[in-house]
Amino acid sequence: MRYTAHLMSPFQNAVSDALNTVESLRSLEPILLKASDLVRTCLTEGNKLLVAGNGGSAADGADFATEYACRFVQDRKPFAALNLSACGSLLTAVGNDYGYEWSFSRQVEAFGRTGDVLIVISTSGNSPNIIRALEAAKTLGIHSIALLGRDGGRCRGKGDIELLVGARVTARIQEAHKFLLHSICEHVEEALQKASKG
Repeated sequence: MRYTAHLMSPFQNAVSDALNTVESLRSLEPILLKASDLVRTCLTEGNKLLVAGNGGSAADGADFATEYACRFVQDRKPFAALNLSACGSLLTAVGNDYGYEWSFSRQVEAFGRTGDVLIVISTSGNSPNIIRALEAAKTLGIHSIALLGRDGGRCRGKGDIELLVGARVTARIQEAHKFLLHSICEHVEEALQKASKG
């Protein structure tokens, strides 16, 4: 269904745009299932998620990591998920000593191990620190999932699994990314509950 924005208020236009964007996510289901399988395998085998993003994407990444290290719906044991935008002293040290573009790749090198999964979130796909993080993961043999917007930017093709939201408005892309991240959580939660009891 296509929601038209003809002769509507700015709010109604935004609602229509958001609905159209969410509706477009249906085509991503096969890729979302692959991403969910990768996250499920990673965590149930005792490995960890490394999550990176800038600005609003950092906030979405923080929430995503929290759904695992705390809980998503019901009580269960915590699973390892690190928000790479969390430590201000580390980010500013790397930014000062090496440059902000290295802020996530240095952490991937420090904390990443075989079996871990890097999840990056970028509405433009052009953030230098996200690009370098994906490159570091590839070098280390760490699987990666990239949530991107618009045409994927310079990140396109660098992630093992890519969830591309083709919207043009940053707010709509962020909203869609949040929906996709929560959908991944929903797909893996049952397995994590079982792993908690096993």
